[in-house]
Amino acid sequence: MCNQYTPASASALARQFGVSVGREYRQSMVFPRSQGWFVRRDREATGYARELVQGQWGLIPWFAKTPKLSYATNNARSEELEEKASYKQPWARSQRCLIPVEQFWEPCWETGKNEWWRFRRLDGEAFGLAGLWNTWTDKESGEQYESYTMLTINADAHPLFRRMHKPDPKLPKDGQDKRMVVVLEQEAWDSWLEAKPQQARALMRPAPLSVFVAEPDAELGTRGKAPSTQK
Repeated sequence: MCNQYTPASASALARQFGVSVGREYRQSMVFPRSQGWFVRRDREATGYARELVQGQWGLIPWFAKTPKLSYATNNARSEELEEKASYKQPWARSQRCLIPVEQFWEPCWETGKNEWWRFRRLDGEAFGLAGLWNTWTDKESGEQYESYTMLTINADAHPLFRRMHKPDPKLPKDGQDKRMVVVLEQEAWDSWLEAKPQQARALMRPAPLSVFVAEPDAELGTRGKAPSTQK
């Protein structure tokens, strides 16, 4: 599961995702519960259009008492979207989004230690990762908070992502439930944002190995987090 990434550049957002990028946009490293950016259907547009939204990476569910959650919601297992309380309402309401990502990091434990690997697209473009969004309203102040989560799927059979994350000694080697993000190709973006839930579920497939450039990050090494960057 992804826990740190760099968002797409402003130029990639305009060129690939077709959204307006304001002066407040910063291509800063994103960590769980920090502020990031996502793309959704523009709710105020006449017809179909996309908008870029800033929000917390960690979906705030409708039943939350405060926007500061004591549990992690930055990643959501795709198999649980219809049942899990935090996600079933946004999923049923088709509150799906694209998360524009330039690069992300995953831990590899093949050496017995956590070695961080960096993932990018082979074609040099930004990833459009599948996500869900929600708008939470503080009942006392009326203030609204935007938030989102990144969807994951099983990667036990994927030649690259099955190598990531620390193995669970309690589970068999062929049943670890390793996870990977959902990479949506550009031709599927409109369908992901517009389709009904069952049609959208069909789009959540493992991306082929040929999509990725993945390698150990020599700068990050075995440290806990990637260095914060500003561009």
